Amino acid sequence: MTDTPKQTILFVEDDADLRAALHDKLTIKGFLTTEARTGEEGLRFAKRDHPDLILLDILMPEMDGLAMMKALRATDEWGKQVPIILLTNLSADTAEIRDAIAEGAPVQYLIKSDWTIDHVAEKVKEALAL
Repeated sequence: MTDTPKQTILFVEDDADLRAALHDKLTIKGFLTTEARTGEEGLRFAKRDHPDLILLDILMPEMDGLAMMKALRATDEWGKQVPIILLTNLSADTAEIRDAIAEGAPVQYLIKSDWTIDHVAEKVKEALAL
């Protein structure tokens, strides 16, 4: 008998409280999680671990989420196709953000204040078609 491997979620978020909440909720939902505090760290972890989905903040130190998404999409076939959910405080009302979203093709764009942690976990499940 073989167990189905759990799906891995990488969340790239500089807010420690939100990282902890996401970790707790996603772990309860049966996912394995990896956490990164910066876009640079997130890119390194993504390339190394190839998670099944990435939850990505936009505003972060060192490398913002849009730059990370662009770099990831330019790496290889996995990087071009991995589902990304942008989870941010920024609305998509600037040309820079709209262009980055169009180019990076995230699965979802969620404004943090509009979603609870439970809703984010449901969006993760939907994006992975669970």
